[in-house]
Amino acid sequence: MPLTGEYAEEKTEWVRDQLAKIDEAGTTEVVGVQGMAVVVYTVRSAKTGKLRRVPLMRVEHDGVYAAVASYGGAPKHPAWYYNFVANPQVEVMDGTSHHDGVARRIEGDERAQWWERAVAAYPPYAEYQTKTDREIPVFVVEPA
Repeated sequence: MPLTGEYAEEKTEWVRDQLAKIDEAGTTEVVGVQGMAVVVYTVRSAKTGKLRRVPLMRVEHDGVYAAVASYGGAPKHPAWYYNFVANPQVEVMDGTSHHDGVARRIEGDERAQWWERAVAAYPPYAEYQTKTDREIPVFVVEPA
């Protein structure tokens, strides 16, 4: 079931610009990072209850997606991490396709397998992991 409610205003200019381009074109294919594809997750904010849209690198396998909370290797988790934990019902936009999903943080062998897929999709993730003492969290987003 699609998420409904008020959308939070995006504070980061480059993210706001990416989302505006996606909205104008109706597809995520018009933006990318270093030539690599992104998907947009819509999630309910843990603090405000408003909807937030988060463009992240496209990591997909057999209709399941991975959301990698790298934050560029920063010592803390990105804000969206807490939203996924508190409100795992998300929407995924991949190209022109929209579907509902459920996010869950993964650990152990499952995380290792998805981490390999994530690094294959976006090689800078490997460098980001060397910049931080935290193990970068990975969520799988499975169809609802």
